[in-house]
Amino acid sequence: MKRSEFKSYDDLPLFLNAEIVAKVLGIAPSSSYELMHEPEFPTLRIGNRMVVPKEKFIQWVGANIKGGEK
Repeated sequence: MKRSEFKSYDDLPLFLNAEIVAKVLGIAPSSSYELMHEPEFPTLRIGNRMVVPKEKFIQWVGANIKGGEK
């Protein structure tokens, strides 16, 4: 498993691109792109570019914690 380069949400920029989302979650960039295309993921589209607002990302993480359930 990849390790996140970020130690705190405070270290994140205001908007996250797919590369940053991948680094934060410790996943492959391709998985990050797939996640950003999911309807429930908080992506903001600006032309062809997709970014994730930092606060919405933090909320999404909190809402998707399931305590180890499968």
